[in-house]
Amino acid sequence: MTSTAPQTHQGRDAEPPPSGRQQRLRRFGYTSPAVIGLRERLVPPYVRPSTRLWPVLGIAPSAVAPLLRASAWLGPLLVALVAGLLRFWNLGKPDQVIFDETYYAKDAWALINQGYEGNWPKDIDKAILKDPSAVAVPVDPGYVVHPPVGKWIIGLGEKLFDFTPFGWRFMVAVLGTLSVLMLCRIGRRLFRSTFLGCLAGALLAVDGLHFVMSRAALLDLVLMFFVLAAFGALVLDRDWARRGLAAALPEDEEGVLRPDAHIAQTLRLGWRPWRITAGVMLGLAAGTKWNGLYVMAAFCLMAVLWDVGARRTAGAVRPYRAVLRKDLVPAFVSTVPVALAAYMASWAGWFITDKGYFRDWAKGREGLSPDSVTLPLLGQIDLPQFSMTWVPEALRAFWHYETEVYSFHVNLKSGHTYESNPWSWIVLGRPVSYYYEDPAAGEDGCPADAADKCASEVLALGTPLLWWAACFAVCYILWRWAFRRDWRAGAIACGIAAGWVPWFLYQERTIFLFYAVVFVPFLCLAVAMMIGAMLGPPGSDERRRTIGAIGSGVLVLLIIWNFIYFYPLYTGTPIPVEEWRDRMWLDTWV
Repeated sequence: MTSTAPQTHQGRDAEPPPSGRQQRLRRFGYTSPAVIGLRERLVPPYVRPSTRLWPVLGIAPSAVAPLLRASAWLGPLLVALVAGLLRFWNLGKPDQVIFDETYYAKDAWALINQGYEGNWPKDIDKAILKDPSAVAVPVDPGYVVHPPVGKWIIGLGEKLFDFTPFGWRFMVAVLGTLSVLMLCRIGRRLFRSTFLGCLAGALLAVDGLHFVMSRAALLDLVLMFFVLAAFGALVLDRDWARRGLAAALPEDEEGVLRPDAHIAQTLRLGWRPWRITAGVMLGLAAGTKWNGLYVMAAFCLMAVLWDVGARRTAGAVRPYRAVLRKDLVPAFVSTVPVALAAYMASWAGWFITDKGYFRDWAKGREGLSPDSVTLPLLGQIDLPQFSMTWVPEALRAFWHYETEVYSFHVNLKSGHTYESNPWSWIVLGRPVSYYYEDPAAGEDGCPADAADKCASEVLALGTPLLWWAACFAVCYILWRWAFRRDWRAGAIACGIAAGWVPWFLYQERTIFLFYAVVFVPFLCLAVAMMIGAMLGPPGSDERRRTIGAIGSGVLVLLIIWNFIYFYPLYTGTPIPVEEWRDRMWLDTWV
């Protein structure tokens, strides 16, 4: 009697027949994933360059393995070094308080010196630039509308290098450089390719928006850093969990890993340190700006779906039920309470000093709960009243402060010259000018032979060719996620959506394009993934590889050229006004 059980060949799983849904999706480009071993599906190996490359480079076969191991860190470090040199060069220029530095630099200085933000006099910026040592920190508390983490970080740079433009920009530049290094490593782990990981990091290094935000004492770059760190920690946790599943599954007599429904549905994965790390990073993100809360919600959902996929791959018949029973509670405990603890810890100065704004609000009050709350889309909701006297006064005052800040944010609808709708961000519809001066010829760095005056501007503008390429890359990853079931594309899409989509809930609020820096790393990952597809899949013939390499190389070189071309607008370098006009590619950039 002939067996009808699925057969395996050389350790590879048999390909199941396509489902009806898969057959219908093929008309849109769906193809069944390549049939690979279970171990490789749980823990994919890293891509190794073609063996034909080493003789061309004159590298002995014995040196290949050490070189590949070293390149995993040397490549990202080299990219980060270039990014750091770009960001720290003339970091103190312009020697002015640019855009919202007027708030965060001063709040950071007060925090680092007295533990709470002060109520600074108006028009104090010129005195600070002239002689910061002569400016006293105000003891009266100031009303601020953003949590303190980003300002603590800015204040650390001021503590190291004084209350100067270089000092208040220093730590932001450090985080901007480190984020390039992190993206190289995250991209390497996502794509299992050191080349594509370093490419993603290099694209981030030459993005104009990320570059400008790395050289300004604003909060959004700090938020981006913690969001990217949380994403990287969750990617590490994904690999950690899947290795644990692979180690627990049985092997047959040939050493081939076999799925096991019982193990896949009952195995407890235990302590997951990278998930706790992600919780801390998400708490610090929310402690920088509140839109980090949306990122936390999106990333937690993504991590749970990754657990479902891992248990399904390992053989679970009911993976959702298995995750609900074995993973959901540990996942919640290791992220949400940890994030809340990190957030509350960031307010330590406000609690300890007993002098912050609204700190004494609850004294003498009866302690009733709020009578209403305003939520996105739902509007104002009435709440039942009950006594809150059992809650410590400090926590009641803190809750009142938070509700006042939330009300401020949702009702911020005053017009601004540089406000923009989130629909326009991806095409760079309305960038923000942080600084503009028009020195005359021969003055303040303006060339003496300039026919007219010069323009000196710091414009928060992404590298146009990179962002416009990212428009196609976003479409590509959405297609790949929908029709190829590629988890990497889904992860990148989640990062973009978490940083972008929430702003569509507040389209009447005053918002700016530079908020998009939070999802810039994920745009770079999307472009790197698209370039990887342009290079061709493994096994492509030489002609396909050559065409792909030429097209990819031209795109990358154009992006680098575009960054160099706009570099004067990113750094405030004076250029003749005619050259400045040549760079205003869209009327809305003026």
